[in-house]
Amino acid sequence: MKLFNQQWAIKGLVIIFLAALISAGGNAVSGQNHSESSAHGGAEEAEVVKGPHGGRMLTRGDFSLELSIFETGVPPEFRAWASFKGQPLKPSEVDLNIKLTRLGGKVDDINFKPHGDAMRGDGVIYEPHSFVVNINARYKETEYHWQYDNFEGRTKIETAVAKALEINTAIAGPVVLQQTITVYGKITPNTERVSHVSARFAGVIKSVSFSIGDVVTKGQILARVESNESLQLYTIKAPIGGVITQRNANAGEQAAEQILFSIIDTSSVWVDLSIFPANQQQVKVGAPVTFVPANTHRSFAGKIAMINILAEANQSVTARVVVKNKDGLLLPGSFIKAKIKIGEIAVPLAVKRSGLQAFRDFTVVYAQIGEEYEVRMLDLGRKDDEWIEVLGGLEVGARYVSENSYVIKADIEKSGASHDH
Repeated sequence: MKLFNQQWAIKGLVIIFLAALISAGGNAVSGQNHSESSAHGGAEEAEVVKGPHGGRMLTRGDFSLELSIFETGVPPEFRAWASFKGQPLKPSEVDLNIKLTRLGGKVDDINFKPHGDAMRGDGVIYEPHSFVVNINARYKETEYHWQYDNFEGRTKIETAVAKALEINTAIAGPVVLQQTITVYGKITPNTERVSHVSARFAGVIKSVSFSIGDVVTKGQILARVESNESLQLYTIKAPIGGVITQRNANAGEQAAEQILFSIIDTSSVWVDLSIFPANQQQVKVGAPVTFVPANTHRSFAGKIAMINILAEANQSVTARVVVKNKDGLLLPGSFIKAKIKIGEIAVPLAVKRSGLQAFRDFTVVYAQIGEEYEVRMLDLGRKDDEWIEVLGGLEVGARYVSENSYVIKADIEKSGASHDH
């Protein structure tokens, strides 16, 4: 036990060390890191200055531009206001174009048209709002340029570190979801493998070799009896191998027509499942079943072999699974929780549920491009135990973190990624 604890302590130190490496050299989250440059020369102050509409203020000499992502009652879109020497300009006086370069190189090209006192972008700014922003504005033959990073939900982790932290990825694509229902039941003896042993001839029991709970093999002598008629000794042998569950035989007693021994062969057991009216039309003979007994966390599998046509007092019917039990882990009398497969649904895009994380008000996965990871906000649909359908927010063929995604989430949260409008 001491060695076991030492091994886990060492593993914990390794994880802490690797996390420190990420913090020191691998982190690329820069939601608050904004660098601005211009063809008119010079680098602007990195700190974000807010304008009267709550947007980001950008200034070149006498020309100023306030840029905001507007999403009140509409999908997120850009709104902009321009001024010269502190005086508001009409939206029609300014030509404005913004290019958003996203992780992976995709560029959103957005142009603007007058909308009241503002300029309104002609494209939806879809999540995540994480991109390099390039702004080109023109007023009275003069051009103004800005560039800054607006990253959120993004981080960078070196390949070797990701491998050491067991950050596993998968490719998003089509999946067949397994439709199941959850039912409850009980493990019972397979009565086709139960033997009740009686004496062939009435007589006096002279000796008994086994007790309740003993395991016997076929042909072993269970008892010896002296016949009342012939006074000859004869043996009673086990007709099957199994466990003795009943013994009504002691030396000196009379053996007549009573059952002396009951033997159950537990190498095969029944799993009897209660199917209530709401699900009775869905469950068919041959349907795959997985179940977990109360005495173990191990999962077992089988198929529905029979469905009883007679309803119980609670209006359920019994669906029976015949299961091999060579190792004896399935104890008759144990209660179980089971899932019965009732159908399949093919979906064009799904991800593993093990990769899901919460980010702001969204359920997300983290897309991987090279050594960079970034949130992808998902619209989700149907699911099974392992997979969940994706209706939007991720493309077929995208690589995403499927295992240990909490490591990515923790690194992004530590870095303070912003949602800057």
